[in-house]
Amino acid sequence: MLLPLAIVFYERLMPGSQVVNRLQDLNYRVLAINNAALLAASAKRETPLLLLADLDARADVCDAIEKIKADPASAHLPVIAFAPDNRPELLSAAEKAGANFTVGESALIAHLPQLLDRALQVE
Repeated sequence: MLLPLAIVFYERLMPGSQVVNRLQDLNYRVLAINNAALLAASAKRETPLLLLADLDARADVCDAIEKIKADPASAHLPVIAFAPDNRPELLSAAEKAGANFTVGESALIAHLPQLLDRALQVE
């Protein structure tokens, strides 16, 4: 049986590797990407079930989220954006860019199964 694919963008080892490990524990295949410029093309090419993106990066992750949401081939993709708990401005920017969910990284790690369930609900 083929496991669902999640793309995870991160540059910081922690919490990025924690998110990858938790997803694998929840039976997801994970494609880890550390170059925001490749994010939109990878989302279109790989057709993942969802995308998680660490906003605390050198690159403009919100720009990649906007590209993903603007492309009809990937606009449906649920995007969960996360940032350090002390950086709410990054979460606000991701909401404006089109992220479906924004969350502090401590809540992401603690509540990942519930966030995945909400992100994948069909309305």
